[in-house]
Amino acid sequence: MTGGNLYQRFERVFEAHANRTAIRSADGAMSLTFGDLARGAARYADALAALGVEPGDRVTVQVEKSISNVLLYLAVMKAGAVYQPLNTAYTAAEVAYFVEDAEPKLIVCDPSRQAEMRSLADRCKVFAVVNLDAQGEGSLAAMAATMDERHETAARDADDLAGLLYTSGTTGRSKGAMITHGNLASNAETLVELWRISAADTLLHALPVFHVHGLYVALNTAFLAGSTMVWFNRFDVHAMLRAMPEATLMMGVPTFYTRLLSEESFTSEVAANMRLFISGSAPLLAETHSAFAARCGHAILERYGMTETGMITSNPYEGARVPGTVGFALPGVSVRVRGEQPGVLEVKGPNVFKGYWRMPEKTREEFTEDGYFITGDVCTMDAEGRVTIVGRAKDLIISGGFNVYPKEVEDVLDAMPGIGESAVIGVPHPDFGEGVVAVVTAKGNLPPEAEMIAALARSLAKFKVPKRIFTVDELPRNTMGKVQKAELRKRHAGLFRENRT
Repeated sequence: MTGGNLYQRFERVFEAHANRTAIRSADGAMSLTFGDLARGAARYADALAALGVEPGDRVTVQVEKSISNVLLYLAVMKAGAVYQPLNTAYTAAEVAYFVEDAEPKLIVCDPSRQAEMRSLADRCKVFAVVNLDAQGEGSLAAMAATMDERHETAARDADDLAGLLYTSGTTGRSKGAMITHGNLASNAETLVELWRISAADTLLHALPVFHVHGLYVALNTAFLAGSTMVWFNRFDVHAMLRAMPEATLMMGVPTFYTRLLSEESFTSEVAANMRLFISGSAPLLAETHSAFAARCGHAILERYGMTETGMITSNPYEGARVPGTVGFALPGVSVRVRGEQPGVLEVKGPNVFKGYWRMPEKTREEFTEDGYFITGDVCTMDAEGRVTIVGRAKDLIISGGFNVYPKEVEDVLDAMPGIGESAVIGVPHPDFGEGVVAVVTAKGNLPPEAEMIAALARSLAKFKVPKRIFTVDELPRNTMGKVQKAELRKRHAGLFRENRT
């Protein structure tokens, strides 16, 4: 199959809307038309070619979010290369693993890390290292500025790689998910249609662009639909509120929505022009969903996806958006629950990745014989096909031989007076194998620990009731708002070693 390069689809949109605004910074300092995007991507693609990048080569990118970063992303795709974004929080040692594994032709980093990346590049035989800073300036930007505004888009097949995104590696070394042009195109086209995204939309973009949500869901749908983006280098609730009256669409993580709710100035009048609020990357509390609807009249649309699959399910655009659920399988995507419910969700469709980079055995392990990818997420599915995520299979607690799904306990905790949010984990226990432990934040007056445990015992089987409940100011989270349960397990690992509770 030819003509599979997703950038070719973007190119047609850029040409059709050449004089319309594509991206404008929230502070008004920078604005690019779709024509500017096309010309900028061509210049950056020329710079990549001058640096030796050819179709199929990996380009490792660890830079702060900027509009120039968007031009680089488009250029890598236009050049037929493979975009490998890395979390800006990764240390040099972590980056070393990704570079050694991916063997990129080029590293793009922050200027402050140029020297250490050059040393890493020399060790790993990477051809070149260039830099790009938070303002979109640096050696790569300077080089691109001297280049021609024309660059022929590389021919790619739909099955060729467009991205190499590494999983978090919580159960072993990180795996590189091979994302194809076909994966990205099918997912973006489906979401544009499902969520009714169009050139009339203005998207508030405050997400990181080293992650599927901000990179592939937000950028790709906006590019395909010809939507305008208001660009925030990071989430700033006050800047978001200033920009919202002129916007129609927002994609965010649950933390964005709780922060909006914490501002009295967030009202239905501020959100009057908004068409759709979308949440993902971490579970959205039913309480947040209800409070948001009460405040501004909008029911947040929660959806669910993974690095390896892009988006899998979505609550409907029209119809009930049920709090606590992630909706139905996307059109063209098949999902099923393995065994009895709750069980592990499996998915099959054009959105599912090609496999793990240089890990054929691991790839085979993660697929069923009939081609379904095993997500590792535990869920229930009702008769209509509506999916509710219960938790990760790896987060399953086995206490005294009984299975405890943290989400079930968390739901009961979150509904209790005085509790803001909760995280339930299992830690080593000398008698039960694992002991159930809860970590909560306070919202108002929190009852004593013994009272909370007694209240839970009235709603849950004894083996599900936490043996201890700890109160913290806030739960540890990663950059996408997901609670870091591995960190909580580490903090409380020795809890039951001294006292046989």
